[in-house]
Amino acid sequence: MALIEFEHVRKVYADTAMPAVDDLNLHIEAGEFLTLLGPSGSGKTTTLMLLAGFERPTSGHIRLDGKPIEALPPHKRNMGVVFQSYSLFPHMTVAQNVAFPLSVRKVAADQARTRVAAALAKVRLQDYAQRRPQQLSGGQQQRVALARALVFEPRLVLMDEPLSALDKKLREQMQLEIRRLHRELGVTMVYVTHDQSEAMTLSDRVAVFNQGRVEQLATPKQLYDAPANPFVAGFLGDNNMINAAVESGSAGAAVQLRAADGSALRARGGPAFGQRQGAAATLCVRPEALRIATDARHLQTENRLRATLVDAIHQGDHWRLVVQLHSTASAGTQWFAKVNASALPPGLAPGQDVDLAFRAEDAWVF
Repeated sequence: MALIEFEHVRKVYADTAMPAVDDLNLHIEAGEFLTLLGPSGSGKTTTLMLLAGFERPTSGHIRLDGKPIEALPPHKRNMGVVFQSYSLFPHMTVAQNVAFPLSVRKVAADQARTRVAAALAKVRLQDYAQRRPQQLSGGQQQRVALARALVFEPRLVLMDEPLSALDKKLREQMQLEIRRLHRELGVTMVYVTHDQSEAMTLSDRVAVFNQGRVEQLATPKQLYDAPANPFVAGFLGDNNMINAAVESGSAGAAVQLRAADGSALRARGGPAFGQRQGAAATLCVRPEALRIATDARHLQTENRLRATLVDAIHQGDHWRLVVQLHSTASAGTQWFAKVNASALPPGLAPGQDVDLAFRAEDAWVF
């Protein structure tokens, strides 16, 4: 049995007709790191608040260890929560902030001191116990908030975009800290973010939300390599798309397509692919799967599309190329290619026509 079960959960706010969460069915396993990923307004934070007990579902059930908890108040759910704003008490020391959940639970003073010391050691702040929050950096304050969520040994730790206020370098450092804590403690973590890179770094599984529903639930690798639909493909990392007509093929197998300019294309059928011959479909390919050459005769590959180079941006170990397809049905459509610095054809310049080449196994179709 899963630790947490959402069963046909729906949440509708009084001031809007559209549900914030719509028929959500989601199982969370004990000990896993699950990220709720999606754009603003997709329902991911509402789902976390429903789990924490700060919101109640309009309909459906939420179960912990098989028992319904939708009517259970937050303080009885044994869940630690880390908010985006830290929510530390400025008049308290770090130790007092971390001890607060224990005082609410009337834990004995001696035991509380031991737990606070252990929690601060876990987040590597044992030397900061007597400082005030305003004497700490943003990353240190977030560690205090995390220690406070862990100090009473909760069944789950829920985190609502806890790193969004930090700069890029500090955010990446905190991601590694959270990953380390999850690995060492084995506590179940549910994490909300709109940052795809963050989700890929931290998660065992990722639930991709869109308009109150989960579009796909899978490991980061599965989401990236085999997205369920164009929304997931477009939201998780850079992705290039083109419309084409199906000539033959099926889900999980090679699909033969014909682009509007007459180009014959081959790709893998996506998980939900069920298009019949002649039907419109969408081919997707990642920028790093594309190769560039000024002479198509030098390429031995299954797929080629003609394009014009719009821009070339040097990004250290690789070039990010912006190209515009020649296909009449895709007029104005720009694709992106990621090419190693050493693999860029010599003399390539904006305005020059190029061939985009990619293998069938590196593309998929919906």
